[in-house]
Amino acid sequence: MIRIYLLFLLALCAKVSFGQDSGVMASLQVPGSSKLLIHTYAKGVQVYICTQDTKDTSNFTWILKEPFADLYSDSTYKQLVGKHYFTNGKNPTWENIDGSKVTGAKLVQVNSPDGIGIPWLLLKASLTTGSGILTQTIFIQRINTKGGKAPVLANRKLKGLSVKIPYTAEYLFYGKD
Repeated sequence: MIRIYLLFLLALCAKVSFGQDSGVMASLQVPGSSKLLIHTYAKGVQVYICTQDTKDTSNFTWILKEPFADLYSDSTYKQLVGKHYFTNGKNPTWENIDGSKVTGAKLVQVNSPDGIGIPWLLLKASLTTGSGILTQTIFIQRINTKGGKAPVLANRKLKGLSVKIPYTAEYLFYGKD
């Protein structure tokens, strides 16, 4: 009985010390010295454009152009707290309603566990602006993705076509403990 109690206590301490969901893959874990600043729920689109491969002109593929998503305080998508988009062409940026912003650089990418959603990510803050909560960000996780993957079919007839694929995800922002 005491072993079960100790195992429970150890699991609880691990969750508290990491400050994150234990369901997140080890490669996406933030350092134990990190604390969760804000947990948001994103609902938006991933925008793709069908392009021709410059090395093999018979090959076509969908390239991510940009995301557009609103960020909410909970999974019911009722209370808007910010937005997510690319700046300067390819820099993922999150903006909070308090005026703070963080831009991230991808550290790790893994396929979503179900294989249906866009990949899960671990990013490191590369730039912060403003004076609100996101200026304290050091790491960003994108987890629990649904949808958002590029279409499978890409060919000459679709070249130049832009499509918006709906997605949801959770973005967790971490700072120093």
